[in-house]
Amino acid sequence: MSPDKEMKGSKTTREIKEDMEMAWLSPFAMPAGASRGRKKEEPACHVRTVYERDMGRILYSLPFRRLRHKTQVFFDPQNDHVCTRMEHVLYVSYLAEIIGRALRLNTDLIRAIALGHDLGHAPFGHAGEETLDRLLRERGYELTFSHEQHGLRVVDVLSEHRGRFGLNLTFEVRDGIASHCGERYDEFVLIPLRDKGEEDLIPGSLSHDAPATLEGCVVRFTDRIAYVGRDIEDATRSGLFFFDEIPIELTSTLGANNSEMVDSLVKDVIKNSQDQDAIVMSERTGKALKKLIEINYEKIYTAPRVMRYESQVGNTLEGLFDYYLDLATKKHQDRSMPALAFGEYLSRHPEQGAGPVRMVADYIAGMTDPFASRMFRTIYGV
Repeated sequence: MSPDKEMKGSKTTREIKEDMEMAWLSPFAMPAGASRGRKKEEPACHVRTVYERDMGRILYSLPFRRLRHKTQVFFDPQNDHVCTRMEHVLYVSYLAEIIGRALRLNTDLIRAIALGHDLGHAPFGHAGEETLDRLLRERGYELTFSHEQHGLRVVDVLSEHRGRFGLNLTFEVRDGIASHCGERYDEFVLIPLRDKGEEDLIPGSLSHDAPATLEGCVVRFTDRIAYVGRDIEDATRSGLFFFDEIPIELTSTLGANNSEMVDSLVKDVIKNSQDQDAIVMSERTGKALKKLIEINYEKIYTAPRVMRYESQVGNTLEGLFDYYLDLATKKHQDRSMPALAFGEYLSRHPEQGAGPVRMVADYIAGMTDPFASRMFRTIYGV
């Protein structure tokens, strides 16, 4: 046997993969072998890198499964023609991996962050998120709710893995989930904050700072790329907004449909991000994208029909919040199905000292749209 074969045979499949990454990846990429690791140390896998293991833990988790019945923008996740939260997550993963591979970044890390980036979303999309946050703030609780912050809580505390709570993901994936905010529309250049530490991920201290890795920056940019044109497709089916209503100065830069927009945005990011420690969108394209998102807000996200439905969402979640909080604080006894299910949840909650408000927020945030609607009808139906 040749020395090369002998040396190769002495290494695990994971170690061979890690060597291949070191030979192929950009100097700005995050190799799996250089990960800062997990909060709780675990034996290494002989086959999978740490980021491949994180992908699996996210994919097999119940919060990921529930994304198929959670709203992206339009409130009908049972409609096959309307984009769900899970589809959006898959679009982000696909497009971010294309960008990452072109830049020689770690696509396993990109995929893990992308698949997990929206695990913290409440039912009914951003309307549900805003309602939960409003309820917590208005009622004087020392808590807030954002899907980025809650996403970190989902993977660190609430999800189960091998009979224990918490997925125990790597620092880089957790940071990417917590820092993925796609609502910074004026962000054309994103430089990773590589000196971030565990203290920067403490719930309550999270901000919209850049991720710690270039891979996380790619996901954050791609979040916008994935939804802007797809939302217009759904709006067209609802009669709210059409591609031919977009000003010519924007379509000439971005494209006239979702396919063209995705193509131009992905190529722009790849072209402008080559050989540098930053993810960059050209100013011309970035400004056009920002303007299009602003138009989407006017025509879609704040359209009267959408706002009317969002008021119904607010009523639903406020009703659920009050009902479950009364149960959690033992203000009334109830032997109905919703009460028994919630009691079971409380008995298994991983933080028994978290307090009733925290546990109620966790419970509601984990609901799918259909389940939340069904519970509201069951509780308040007469």
